[in-house]
Amino acid sequence: MNLNDTDFELFAVPARFTQDRAALDARWKELQREAHPDRFAAQGAAAQRVAMQWSVRINEAYQRLKDPIKRASYLCALNGSPIDAENNTAMPSDFLHQQMEWREELDDARDAAALDKLRAEVEAGRARALSSLEWLIDEKGDYPGAARQVRALMFIERFAEDIEAKSEQWGQ
Repeated sequence: MNLNDTDFELFAVPARFTQDRAALDARWKELQREAHPDRFAAQGAAAQRVAMQWSVRINEAYQRLKDPIKRASYLCALNGSPIDAENNTAMPSDFLHQQMEWREELDDARDAAALDKLRAEVEAGRARALSSLEWLIDEKGDYPGAARQVRALMFIERFAEDIEAKSEQWGQ
């Protein structure tokens, strides 16, 4: 293992958007066993500190690889197209139109049925965005396009939270 390895190299998986979650989970457990600080107790405090650094590095990589948004963001950054969501809000134009419609629907929602309908639309939008990311990254290698799609997916995730917040306000 090398601290300079990418998360994909560390986990010995291809640098792709599509990942096998079970394989990631198994590799994470294996890496954690290898780097657990208790295994280095006999080698002294310095060895345990290094093992702890490795354990942190492994956990950070695992968190990035198992989460589709973080994984896509990481792949985009590795390939010269950082998400930079704080400064770059560029998204597909059709998505911006959809975003405005969803906001209006949420503002106008007056009952659980309206929220359920909106939830289903947002979940379908999330599924389409994830499928698009798979195609943009794994098939086309279009990282600038994927970065725009990641920003859209980030909005979808935040918007889904807004739906749940409104639902909780109503005590549902």
